Amino acid sequence: MRRALELARKGWGQTAPNPLVGAVVVRDGEVVGEGHHTRFGAAHAEVEALRAAGDRANGATVYVTLEPCTHTGKTPPCVDAIVAAGVARVVIAARDPNPEAAGGVERLRAAGIEVLTGIEDGAARELNAPFFHSFVEQRPWITLKLAVSLDSALADATGHSRWITGDDSRRVVHEMRAGSDAIGIGIGTALADDPSLTVRDAPSPRVAPTRVVFDRAAHLPTTSVLATTARDVPTLVVADSPPAARISALEALGVRVIHGSSLRAVLDALGDTGVRSLLVEGGARFAGALIGAGMVDRLVIFQGSAIFGAGALGAFAFVPPTEVARAPRWRVLERREIGADTMTVYAPPSSD
Repeated sequence: MRRALELARKGWGQTAPNPLVGAVVVRDGEVVGEGHHTRFGAAHAEVEALRAAGDRANGATVYVTLEPCTHTGKTPPCVDAIVAAGVARVVIAARDPNPEAAGGVERLRAAGIEVLTGIEDGAARELNAPFFHSFVEQRPWITLKLAVSLDSALADATGHSRWITGDDSRRVVHEMRAGSDAIGIGIGTALADDPSLTVRDAPSPRVAPTRVVFDRAAHLPTTSVLATTARDVPTLVVADSPPAARISALEALGVRVIHGSSLRAVLDALGDTGVRSLLVEGGARFAGALIGAGMVDRLVIFQGSAIFGAGALGAFAFVPPTEVARAPRWRVLERREIGADTMTVYAPPSSD
């Protein structure tokens, strides 16, 4: 199953809105076929693995990271392909939350195939967290990414923040962008950095992530990189009650403006546009609002080795204060060295 999960990751940035799925066919203790969902609209992982196995799939065991589908979409049902191949046993990591595609376990058992579920379930759910989240929440799955100094600052005392971390870390961030439906920043970051928020140092995703600016009064300059390239890469401004003139000016450039009266409302509105996963890259005030509202699903911190000292902007300067005894404890999911930096992935206390 761990090999199937490894294979699934090969589809990163190419399968959305479908999940990442990998499959391995084993017969008599030998791997005879492997496959993964390579791209939206292409054959599913089980079918690819069965094709690779050929006649050796008869009597074999199929390990798959997500319950085989039962419906006809871009491709025929995977359950039918498994039954037709004469597979004897299917081992599944996670059940499919999609009611249109679910039911594969029951169909397989009805065909006389042995089925085992729940193997590496947690890893499979983590791999496709935005997909699973989309069936229980309207708002997107939110990953907050922060690049900080050794003393946990986002910027030095003069406001400069480039570059806190190294090239290797930035390449990993671009990989994260490639697997996200949207990249979000607050208006402060947009004004300070004038970013492009595109994928550059990673394989191009099938669909470029939508750029999203959380900008209550629609202050995004019409001369900004985001506004002037909005017809090339989808760009949204999420606002409260912006002046009509600002809306017209931005929409004339191809920027879409959506409204909401609260943080939750604007995030739900963003979900309504089809955004399942949102990678938030700044800044401190917006990060504080998201954490304070309990709307960060994963926190990813890239920590460099410089110390900025007095007057620097703390990464959590705008998070509501909490007493030591009551402070929520975030859970470490992953920690690894990336060049001279350290990347740590945290899950919020509510996910324990």
